Amino acid sequence: MLKFTLLTFLLFLASLNYAQDPCSSGRYADAVFSQFTLTSNLTYGQNSNWANSNTVLKLDLYEPTNDTLAARPLIIWVHGGSFIGGSKTDPDVKKLSENFAKKGYVCASIDYRLGFFPFDSTNAVKAVVRAVQDLKAAIRYFYKDAQTTNQFKIDTNHIFIGGSSAGAITALHVAYLNDPCEFSDYMSASALSSLGGLEGNSGNPGYSTKVHAVINGCGALARYNWLEAGDVPLCSVHGTNDGTVTYNRGLVNPGTPLMYLDGSRMIHERACAIGVSNQFYTFNNAPHVPYLGNAAYMDSTERFVRDFLIEVMGCTQSSTLLPANQMQQQAYLYPTTYCDGSASNEACSGVGINDISAIETLQCYPNPTRGNVSIQTEHGFKSLSIYAISGQLIFEEKDQYSSIFEIDLNAQNNGLYLIEVQFENGQLLRNKLIIEK
Repeated sequence: MLKFTLLTFLLFLASLNYAQDPCSSGRYADAVFSQFTLTSNLTYGQNSNWANSNTVLKLDLYEPTNDTLAARPLIIWVHGGSFIGGSKTDPDVKKLSENFAKKGYVCASIDYRLGFFPFDSTNAVKAVVRAVQDLKAAIRYFYKDAQTTNQFKIDTNHIFIGGSSAGAITALHVAYLNDPCEFSDYMSASALSSLGGLEGNSGNPGYSTKVHAVINGCGALARYNWLEAGDVPLCSVHGTNDGTVTYNRGLVNPGTPLMYLDGSRMIHERACAIGVSNQFYTFNNAPHVPYLGNAAYMDSTERFVRDFLIEVMGCTQSSTLLPANQMQQQAYLYPTTYCDGSASNEACSGVGINDISAIETLQCYPNPTRGNVSIQTEHGFKSLSIYAISGQLIFEEKDQYSSIFEIDLNAQNNGLYLIEVQFENGQLLRNKLIIEK
């Protein structure tokens, strides 16, 4: 009888240990569940779209089949599509949801409001804001459930967000854009307020939007310095030949140039500089979202995200792709200021904002100009581009190695233009130019 009682007690302790440490069974690292259960088209909110018609917001939920864990981590996946297309059933977010559900995560793939017109930078910014608001409503949806019916059994201490392309851009801005004043270069306070602010009105008001890590698949931030010390960790994957959302810093171009964004290489440099935990995997010579439709790239992406998340979850299983591979291109953190006017920090490379002028310089004069302008650099440049305020490229020159370059812009209309110069060392500098005739 005593032996039976002791055995029963030991079995109880073993089950209690599993309940406290799911990692011990291989959960989160391996596909410990052979199947997942899909619940489609759960409504998490609603809001007006760009055309002022109502959009009902839905998500698909993927859960490990026959899971008994009482508090489960959640990954919310956000599809890509340049904020004009795509859906929660896109192949990449569907595959990731299925595979991570088998590892023991609950996964939600969300739809969000799409579309903007005219197709320009002003309306693209509004589209990003709408997507941010919708993702925040989805996060609140799960906090609300956890604090009321607890139907989904979510561990609200482990809520992760991520996606591809536009979805990654959305997730990054949800996590790191937390002060409307940071957004003032892109939208006035009144315009942002008219859209519902950064929190928005897409549903489930009064609940938290706190997340605990970000999965960035070929995304970008509008400003690298929105990532600040103490922010949540992130992992990023990005191809060096991405022509839509650039690997480093550049003009996002989903067919039409829209705005400058700081890609994954810049975000990684910033995270290193300020001590935010992050992992970065480079797909050399790969295009935009290379894992979409490519099994090998998808396998690498899944294993890299798996390694990152088991670290965040506190598991001790061996990594498969960490440490990350060798990144490409030098990232220089250009001068920025915070809302309070203080300067940004130095880059991982040891090149800080105070050192940038010692590397390369850019001057344009006269400015304002009547049409003829001289561009002066320290050592010449790899490429020079001039854009109208609409984002249209009006002039381009490559591989110019004299220190002064003269341009005739007399054919251009009066207005504000942007000069962008990239140097051989990868540094990118910009100046505003005004044409007044």
